[in-house]
Amino acid sequence: MGLLKRFFAQTRKPEGILSKLMVNGMNGGHAGLAYWGMEMLYGIKASCIADLGCGGGRNAGELLKRYPEAKVAALDYSEVSVAKAKKYNKKAIAEDRCRVVRGSVAELPFRSETLDLATAFETVYFWPALEDCFREVCRTLKPGGAFLICNESDGTDETSLRFEKIIDGMKCYTAEQLTEALSSAGFSEVRSAHHPGKPWIRVLAIK
Repeated sequence: MGLLKRFFAQTRKPEGILSKLMVNGMNGGHAGLAYWGMEMLYGIKASCIADLGCGGGRNAGELLKRYPEAKVAALDYSEVSVAKAKKYNKKAIAEDRCRVVRGSVAELPFRSETLDLATAFETVYFWPALEDCFREVCRTLKPGGAFLICNESDGTDETSLRFEKIIDGMKCYTAEQLTEALSSAGFSEVRSAHHPGKPWIRVLAIK
């Protein structure tokens, strides 16, 4: 595997000597998408939140700011990402407002019907058995709880589709495909939006 391909493969699970570069890039590079995506949370109340596939932990930190009375669990299955997220949210962890855990979206370490809100920024591309993972998210949400997905790819843009060929296990989804999988997983209401100038999509599902 060439150096460039190995670097981009870090988006799936950061590890090894290239991982810190990738995780640091995630925190800065996805900020615009996260800000745009979180606009969809207007009116959504939450006191118990999980950011799934948290990467370097920036979005967990933004959720803590948006919901100052809430507690946020940040989850990732990369040891490098977990370490970076802990460092990024060190103050909130000390205040018992944040915890960072290593785990898989296929088997979430959260009790059923305990979360008000779950988020997934630039990560569902790599989730195995997508509908099963969505069903697991649905399990952890309280009735009426919300699940926000934000992707830089709408499943049709040429750049992202090229990355599918470079990064093993990557799959870009359209908003329609995500909506169908979420509905099949048990969510009762799903709405989505495209960015007006970029191939970004945001999807909000309600249990």
